Amino acid sequence: MPQHSVTRTRLRNGLTVVLKTVHTAPIASFWIWYRVGSRHECTGRTGSSHWVEHMQFKGTDAFPADTVERAISRVGGVWNAMTWIDWTAYFETMPADQIELALQLEADRMINSRFTEQDVQSERTVITSERHGSENQPIFLLSEEVQAAAFRVHPYHHEVLGDQVDIETMTRGDLYAHYRAHYAPNNAIVVAVGDFKATQMLKRIRALFGAIPKRDEPRIFLRPEPTQRGERRVQLEGEGQTAYLQVAYVAPAATDPDFFPMIVLDSILAGASSFNLFGGGISNKTCRLYRALVLTELAAGFSGNLAATVDPYLYSITCAVRSDSTLEQVEAALDEEMDRAMATPPTEEELGKAKKQARAMFAYSAESVSNLGFWYGFAEILDEYKWFTNYLDRLDAVTTADVHRVSQKVLVDSNRTVGHYIPAAAA
Repeated sequence: MPQHSVTRTRLRNGLTVVLKTVHTAPIASFWIWYRVGSRHECTGRTGSSHWVEHMQFKGTDAFPADTVERAISRVGGVWNAMTWIDWTAYFETMPADQIELALQLEADRMINSRFTEQDVQSERTVITSERHGSENQPIFLLSEEVQAAAFRVHPYHHEVLGDQVDIETMTRGDLYAHYRAHYAPNNAIVVAVGDFKATQMLKRIRALFGAIPKRDEPRIFLRPEPTQRGERRVQLEGEGQTAYLQVAYVAPAATDPDFFPMIVLDSILAGASSFNLFGGGISNKTCRLYRALVLTELAAGFSGNLAATVDPYLYSITCAVRSDSTLEQVEAALDEEMDRAMATPPTEEELGKAKKQARAMFAYSAESVSNLGFWYGFAEILDEYKWFTNYLDRLDAVTTADVHRVSQKVLVDSNRTVGHYIPAAAA
C-alpha cells in the first residue's frame, strides 16, 4: 500500500476531517461517517439508524433523489451507504474533478433531509420486505437468536434491521428525532481520499460544512453488559434441509490490546476475517477448522467472523452440518479444536502463516480509494485513523504467547453462546 500524506483536523463545529491524497488515478472518494448505529438505539426504536439511512436517499429540496442519481451516474460515479452496529456511513466515488457534487450533497443532507410522511410509509414497506427476506435465511435467524442471548443488556442485543414490531410502530417523528439527534457535525467524520490538493479540499469542506451548527451531544442508550457467568444455549427449528451450528465467543473490542492477538488466532482457526465491507475474502482451506470440520466430512462448510467494534462483541464460528452428520458431532469436533488452542501455543511456523494471511486480507481491502475511504473513517469510529496506519506493525508484534494467552481468555465455554438450527424435516 503506497504511503501518501494524511491531513487530520477538526472544525470549530466539531466535525473531524481526514484527507488522504492518492495521485495514482484521477479519482476521489468522499465519505461521511456518523457515530450512530444499532448500538445507539433504545427498546422500541430498534432499526431506526438503518431506516434513517434509507431516508437520506429520498432527497432534499436542493438535491431531489432522482437528479442526484442521474448526475452521479452520468459522470461514471457510484454512491451508496451502509449501517452497522457502531456507525452509519455514506460515500461517493467519482472522477476527481466532479467530487464537488459529493461535498455539496452530504453537507445538505446533514441538515435538510425532508422525511415526508409518504416517504416514511414507503420505506416502512421496503424495510419490512428486507426483514422478511432475511428471515428466509436460517443463518440470519440463528445469528439473531445467538446475538440476543449473548447480549442480555447491551444494545448489541438486536440486529441492525431492528425488531419487526418496531418497524411496524415507529413514526415519522421517531425517525426524524433520531436523525436530528445524531446527524450533526460534532458527531460526524468526513474522509476524502484521492487525486486532489489537501489545502483546496479542506477549504471546500470548511466552506460547505463549517457553518453547520454543532448540536448537543446525543443521549446515548448504552448499558454495559454484565459478565457472563456460564455457557448459554439456544435452539431454533425452521424451514430447510440443513442444520446449522453457531458458536459465538465474547471477543475484545478493537482498542483492546488483546484484539490483534485475536486477529491472529482467528486466522489460525478459521482463516482471516475482513473488517472492510468492500474487502472480499481469501481461501480458508489451510486453517485448523477446515481440516477438522470439512475434510473430515462433518460439515459442508463453515465460516469464522471477527468484528472490529467499539465495545466487546462476538467472535463467531458458523457451520453447515452435512446430512450424514449431526449437530453434536460437529460441535464435538469444534470443541476439540478450541481445547487444542487453549492447551498449546501455535508453532512459530503456524504463527507466521497466520500473520501472512491476515496481512494479505488487509492488503486486498486497501487497494482502491473507496477502500481507503472506508478504512480511514472506520478507524476514526473505533479510535483514530492511526488504528489503520499502525495495523500491520501491531499485527507483526503478536507472539505465540500472546495468541495462547488470548485463546485461554476467549475460548472458554463460560464465555460463549451456542446455537443450534434444526431444519423442519429433522424436527
